[in-house]
Amino acid sequence: MQTPVSRKTAWLRVVLLAVAAFIFNTTEFVPVGLLSDIAASFSMKTPEVGIMLTIYAWVVALMSLPLMLATRNVERRLLLSVIFLLFILSHILSLLAWNFWVLVISRIGIALAHAIFWSITASLAIRVAPAGKKTQALSMLATGTALAMVLGVPIGRVIGQYLGWRITFGMIGASALVLMLMLIKLLPELPSEHTGSLSSVPMLFRRPALVSMYLLVTLVVTAHYTAYSYIEPFMQVIASQGENFTTFLLLIFGTAGIVGSIIFSVLGNKFPSALLLSAIGLITLCMGLLLFAAIHPVAVSVLCVMWGMGMMTIGLAMQVRVLSLAPDATDVAMSLFSGIYNIGIGAGALLGNQVSLHFKMADVGNVGAILGLLALFWCVFIFRRYPQLRSNG
Repeated sequence: MQTPVSRKTAWLRVVLLAVAAFIFNTTEFVPVGLLSDIAASFSMKTPEVGIMLTIYAWVVALMSLPLMLATRNVERRLLLSVIFLLFILSHILSLLAWNFWVLVISRIGIALAHAIFWSITASLAIRVAPAGKKTQALSMLATGTALAMVLGVPIGRVIGQYLGWRITFGMIGASALVLMLMLIKLLPELPSEHTGSLSSVPMLFRRPALVSMYLLVTLVVTAHYTAYSYIEPFMQVIASQGENFTTFLLLIFGTAGIVGSIIFSVLGNKFPSALLLSAIGLITLCMGLLLFAAIHPVAVSVLCVMWGMGMMTIGLAMQVRVLSLAPDATDVAMSLFSGIYNIGIGAGALLGNQVSLHFKMADVGNVGAILGLLALFWCVFIFRRYPQLRSNG
């Protein structure tokens, strides 16, 4: 039995896990703002470097479930320390990377740490939270994730702009080291529990409504990342905008995500199906108009606000539905959700890469919009076919 702790200590533990979520998500997305710089330092084309986004996302996608199952009996504080060590050592390798493939290897190390981290964090936050505060603990974790998009990516980009991209990775590694020492000191021993097992996976895939939701996740996320992964080179090459303006766009995109999460918490239960459909329609429209808006700073800024709000709303709406369709195996269902989301990130980044290399980088928004339309039609179809998807469960 754990010794009772003060509410202050319990909350501090949750806050530290939220900060960890912030750091892990920042490092996944920070290369989006640094692609041109990394390409320049290795004398490569930007789309060629973009492949590292795909490799990272697919390692997370493929390894989330196997690693979660392989480590399911390991004491949680020890497991967290091992994850952080791998994370920190991989960042040191990123900092020193003497060629592009060494950088890719370091990113694979980070992705493996990321895969286990996300499989265990939600249940850890609930366990260390003060009594009766599970929901708040989870929303704090979600806030850490959202803030990574808002602050992490633009801050990482600014550091990269002025001190070089290697320093960005070095500082993420240093922050993780400080956080690891604090977590080791503050967390109690946490034996593993309620992890679910491999047998839950086929059971979940026998639920057609859940499977159709997972397919929607894949379509929407692929569409979004086809355009979003290449927003930095797109703004500089196609729209001829300066570096600072691109940083500003990434910042407002992320900030709009917070507005999106507020909209979801206010309207999510009142208009569950209309909100998801209109958000998918909105991001599709934004990607379709990207090329036309790009040369007008005000137009592209408004577009990024709408796009950011839409994407956050979609993410939350899909997550709520997945959890309501699998109340008996939430860990495994969320691990699959995270894996499938990352398949979408990787597929989008790869598609954006192929479009940039073989067609024109100017087309990434249009290709994203075509996929967005497909997602919209699929969403309408599954709402008609499975009425339970029209509500948030």
